[in-house]
Amino acid sequence: MMNMQSMMKQAQKLQKQMQVSQEEIANTTFVGKSAQDLVTVEFSGDRTLKSLDIKPDVIDLEDPETLQDMVTDAVNDALSQIEKVTEQKLGKFTKGLPF
Repeated sequence: MMNMQSMMKQAQKLQKQMQVSQEEIANTTFVGKSAQDLVTVEFSGDRTLKSLDIKPDVIDLEDPETLQDMVTDAVNDALSQIEKVTEQKLGKFTKGLPF
């Protein structure tokens, strides 16, 4: 059976590893794209929108819904990438915990 001091050291080590992983994610750029790459967004891993690029071909004053849908698709694409990477990098720290 582990003693309390050993458990505390292990917990501190895991906390540091988790912090490093969180920083890596935050410093990563995630690119989301709509169909045919007509709308492209860049997010940092902390979910901050860094850029939004809209190709002129998709801008149609008679059909704003298409552009709205493409922006939504690009944003959701990037956010799902962030979620996937976050789960891959941080999920290992919470596996088996009772919460």
